[in-house]
Amino acid sequence: MKSEKIQALFSGERVVAKADFFAKALYDKSRFGELYKKEDIQYSFVEALFLLEQDKMEVLDGKYKPISFDKFLKKLKKFESNLWIRYCVFKDMRERGYIVKTALKFGADFRVYDRGIKPGEDHAKWILYAIHEGASLTWHEFSAKNRVAHSTKKNLLIGIVDEENDVTYYEVKWVRP
Repeated sequence: MKSEKIQALFSGERVVAKADFFAKALYDKSRFGELYKKEDIQYSFVEALFLLEQDKMEVLDGKYKPISFDKFLKKLKKFESNLWIRYCVFKDMRERGYIVKTALKFGADFRVYDRGIKPGEDHAKWILYAIHEGASLTWHEFSAKNRVAHSTKKNLLIGIVDEENDVTYYEVKWVRP
């Protein structure tokens, strides 16, 4: 029996699927995507890439032809130069059992919910920045990231991706002596 997949359309800046049984079930269980225009679910680029790699989604181009993982990744990199680093962190966190959502309004890469918590049930525990191990971060940039986390009542989590695409996390907390 063929396993069912979400059929999503990639239209330049969006990856959208009809909120059919499979897409809705995955949303309800693991919060992949965001409800969009009542009968659709919109996916972030990293979510769509992850679901494509996990064989839970088929991404279609404008001519409704399937796009391979490598071709889709190449197309997405045109929109986000840091996409692969963000994807490595997203994938690692998802495989560890966390729900990971975008955090654009916070000026960060992701919001991360503690295991067992879904968006809407409680707030995210961490605000996460994905960084390549070769990148530099000034104290001013570090302080700005820490202030964003503190002002949103979240802990700062920095995911550092090495040359083998392994991720090491550093959590930063405010401490009152």
